[in-house]
Amino acid sequence: MTVSGKLEVTIKFSQFPTVQLVENGWKRIEIDCGGRIVSATFRPKMFNKLETAAKQFPEWVASVVGQIGAPTPTGFILDNPSIQVFEKKQKPAPEPTPTPDQT
Repeated sequence: MTVSGKLEVTIKFSQFPTVQLVENGWKRIEIDCGGRIVSATFRPKMFNKLETAAKQFPEWVASVVGQIGAPTPTGFILDNPSIQVFEKKQKPAPEPTPTPDQT
């Protein structure tokens, strides 16, 4: 007996993508995932999260989540994408461990 589920894909990236402007101000990006090109189209308000983070944070990571949509010749379209952006904080350098004195 099977149960129904929802298949979602999460894609992470940390470089600002090339943006294509589509109708009504929506923005489309393409992400190369190991040779598969994933295309995602965002509403202007949602895409502003990525633009703001790229300006404010020296290093960041974006996480795009959506459902696998129609296949394309090189990959697929990501349906109902949402985006979250996180600041990448530098980890403090580990303190050197003290060596025992040799007397």
